[in-house]
Amino acid sequence: MEDPLRIIARRFGVFLRREAIACGYTDKMLASLRRRRVLHRVRHGCYCFEDVWSTMTAEERHLTLARAVLRVTPGPVVLSHVTALIAHAVPVWGVDLSRVDVTRLELGAGRVETDVRHHVGICMEGDVTEVDGLPVTVVERALVEAATVVSSESALVSADAALHAKKCDPDAVRGCFARMVHWAGSRHVHSMLRLMDGRAESVGESRGRWLFESQGLPRPELQFEVYDDRGVLIAITDFVWHDHKAFGEFDGKVKYIKYLREGEQPGDVVFREKRREDDVRRITGYGCGRMIWSDLNTPRRTASYFRSILGLD
Repeated sequence: MEDPLRIIARRFGVFLRREAIACGYTDKMLASLRRRRVLHRVRHGCYCFEDVWSTMTAEERHLTLARAVLRVTPGPVVLSHVTALIAHAVPVWGVDLSRVDVTRLELGAGRVETDVRHHVGICMEGDVTEVDGLPVTVVERALVEAATVVSSESALVSADAALHAKKCDPDAVRGCFARMVHWAGSRHVHSMLRLMDGRAESVGESRGRWLFESQGLPRPELQFEVYDDRGVLIAITDFVWHDHKAFGEFDGKVKYIKYLREGEQPGDVVFREKRREDDVRRITGYGCGRMIWSDLNTPRRTASYFRSILGLD
């Protein structure tokens, strides 16, 4: 027969110590199973199986921790902020996933524990939904909430991604913020609201946009379509600055995998991308600037490079 603890863990994400004891286990047995890497302790009194935990992504582990928190936290509680975004499958970047965000709906004070951040708030009708059995704040509220506790760059990454995936619309996000404008940390939300754009197609593009903004470069238009003299679409550039006769591209590894055709090597995609760039240059007469992941870690140097492309030196 299948171990009943596996059935519990599969259903609830984790099993509790008291459930293991009820199934005939002892604390000594649980400790032995942890040492032998059969079990993984998600948090105090909450366990899952190591063969499952070891295959999880960082986001999946975060949600497993969230399920553990919900199982042992009394009172009306919903997942919120960054945790709600992850539950909604909205990409996050640059955030600490070792701590779960929950909003407690009863009156009281918020607090921070090692692995959970307790917020206190009022949820109106329509503010809470359910995802895979988890009570979570809706996407637009989660975006606004998260923007109060993460960096502006991180908030923009998630907002762009949520809008691009049509998980919410900009008016809903702004409407949610209007109701939460007096919340602690809400001043940090303004940058996200001003810059969010669902046309950004990747984390790299969103981070590139933040680099341009934070380094004082002109704000680009996104997803510029380029047609040849027959009216055939030949390219869509990530960024364009028409006033400066320049366009820009973010080159992430995923981009080249995405466009890899059957039987091709990555170098074939790189060559095709170079031909595409040459065609765009010829048709538009614009210069081109390219950015890769490592460039995002040196914003001043990268901004200087793009200033030269834009003729701003």
